[in-house]
Amino acid sequence: MATVEKILRSEFPQLDGELFQYVTDVLDSGRLDFESENDLFEAVGELLQDVSGDTKDDEDIRDICQRMYSTMCLSHHVSGRSQVLLQNPIQLSQISNNYDADPEILNVLLMKKDQSSFVDTKKLEKAEAKIKAKQERRTERGSQKVGGTIVMEEASASQAASKKENRMESSGKNKSYDIRIENFDVSFGERVLLTGAELNLASGRRYGLVGRNGLGKTTLLKMLASRSLRVPSHLSILHVEQEVAGDDTPALQSVLECDTLRESLLQEERALNARISAGKGDGSESTRLTEIYAKLEEIEADKAPARASVVLAGLGFKHTMQQQMTKEFSGGWRMRLALARALFARPDLLLLDEPTNMLDVRAILWLETYLQTWPSTILVVSHDRNFLNAVATDIVHLHSQRLEGYRGNFESFLKIKDERLKNQQREYEAQHQYREHIQVFIDRFRYNANRASQVQSKLKLLEKLPELKPLEKETEVVLRFPDGFEKFSPPVLQLDEIDFTYSSDRPIFKNLSVSADLESRICVVGENGAGKSTMLKLLMGELSPVQGVRNAHRNLKIGYFSQHHVDQLDLNICAVELLAKRFPGKTEEEYRHQLGSYGISGELAVRPVVSLSGGQKSRVAFAQMTMPCPNFYILDEPTNHLDMETIEALGRALNKFRGGVILVSHDERFIRLVCQEMWVCENGGVTRIEGGFDEYRDILHEQFRREGFL
Repeated sequence: MATVEKILRSEFPQLDGELFQYVTDVLDSGRLDFESENDLFEAVGELLQDVSGDTKDDEDIRDICQRMYSTMCLSHHVSGRSQVLLQNPIQLSQISNNYDADPEILNVLLMKKDQSSFVDTKKLEKAEAKIKAKQERRTERGSQKVGGTIVMEEASASQAASKKENRMESSGKNKSYDIRIENFDVSFGERVLLTGAELNLASGRRYGLVGRNGLGKTTLLKMLASRSLRVPSHLSILHVEQEVAGDDTPALQSVLECDTLRESLLQEERALNARISAGKGDGSESTRLTEIYAKLEEIEADKAPARASVVLAGLGFKHTMQQQMTKEFSGGWRMRLALARALFARPDLLLLDEPTNMLDVRAILWLETYLQTWPSTILVVSHDRNFLNAVATDIVHLHSQRLEGYRGNFESFLKIKDERLKNQQREYEAQHQYREHIQVFIDRFRYNANRASQVQSKLKLLEKLPELKPLEKETEVVLRFPDGFEKFSPPVLQLDEIDFTYSSDRPIFKNLSVSADLESRICVVGENGAGKSTMLKLLMGELSPVQGVRNAHRNLKIGYFSQHHVDQLDLNICAVELLAKRFPGKTEEEYRHQLGSYGISGELAVRPVVSLSGGQKSRVAFAQMTMPCPNFYILDEPTNHLDMETIEALGRALNKFRGGVILVSHDERFIRLVCQEMWVCENGGVTRIEGGFDEYRDILHEQFRREGFL
């Protein structure tokens, strides 16, 4: 605040100590709420106008507020001291009662009237009320409390529709499978996510929806799934969002039940045959059965079990698992089952939100291949670049509260977007130069009577030119992993001849021996249930082996990122409070700086964690994990929920980190970016892959061909 104080001192030397302290406190406490110089002017502008009297007009005060706002934006220092606002209007006459002994102090406090020391108390109260209201809105943003419990705000959508569209929809004449939604808005509580947006989805094409964390990708899918945005009523929509409810239904039957036409025909067939067997038929049953058999043959109902089995097997359900009841599966497997049901049902519009989060590398490669022949429309949110390159025919980019479409996969999108940005920059610069050229002519001949008509013509031309908008560039994501580095003699972390089992009938590991040091960059892969997370917990010492030894250097300090990291966060408090609770004794500035290193800054840092997006919660978990400065990281699925820019930043941060890293990941690009070594968990042990990810991919494709999935 030192620079802002200098501006106040130089521009308003007549500000006495109490008023000066009040203004600086208002600016300091409201710095996170000021979104523009207008907000700052509203807070203190009228007060400063009263103090300055006739020496400064409204424009002068606004210019000063602009300078102070720019200074505050450039400053990265946030005061750690507590902020105190004056609770009552300042009455200088009352203050003077405390200084009846010293006339010099009275002269300082009771300024002469021509110095404009009198302040309108109503305006002062108004300024205080504005700041207080903003602070209250900041703490309430993203959630509200009902009966002591935080309740999430709801998303909403609004859309303009033409009378022609309404008539076609109501008459049932709209038979197109294309989706065209124009001029719609989407909000989440008070936050506007999309405004005046347009979404066009052509039938049979596969769209990847991309954009930064927290911009509204998941919310848009929910608005489409709930039909809050108008999708033609004859189109079927499936949104893979919630896991299948567990009951006594076998997994294979649960998938088959998604084909409602087949199930209703089979049910009717059984009922008719029962009537005939019981002698209750009236002769019409045979005719109806003939029709049912013809329809079942037409939809190839006899092939449905085999098709459902292939989908389940591709997603990792072995033959025995397909006969298990759904209630016997964990949450992750039930999410896979929900995806299998959607793939089998083949809706007109399939909405997928981060489908690769629940899958291992083997299942992802199968899903990529399966979706490439998908007959209807797909809209998928994914952070996996390789998945989007393999699946997407188009990309929809969400940014700046609008949607922008691109033909081609993700790599094509990057190239086209980069070229568009270059063209926009060239156009902006050309227009700017043209404006300057016209302005130079106007300034040169403004007072030349002979050129008056030309000057007027140029002025009109300048007014008609389109408004110039500078190029909007997304800020680069930067993550920093602090070094807790000191040289250790290898091995730093080792499992020697480990046996481990959760139950006596099924051992997880037998004679497991692995080691890592501070130079390690290791990726652990394998099918779900092969023991990846179990091995990580053995390495950390959270699980005790049945037999064998874990060796760890005495100075080893491990930072752990759990696949279910959200469960480790207190969702009812803000990120700053969360760090203060976990690591007490530091200043608010230190907590904010730590969070800022992972992109949680400004208003996000004081918003309840429950109201943050999935990617923002992950960033809070990273900030919490790195606070003690570990020298070795064990990361279980760290890229889940992160946007692509943050994944790239995470990879760069890990490469710069001077310590050891072992991670579980299914993101091919991230693995290639970070890891130098691969461990495959399988058959109760760990196999080291010498050829890296390429060799592992070839092994999986060979398995697919051998098992008939490709």
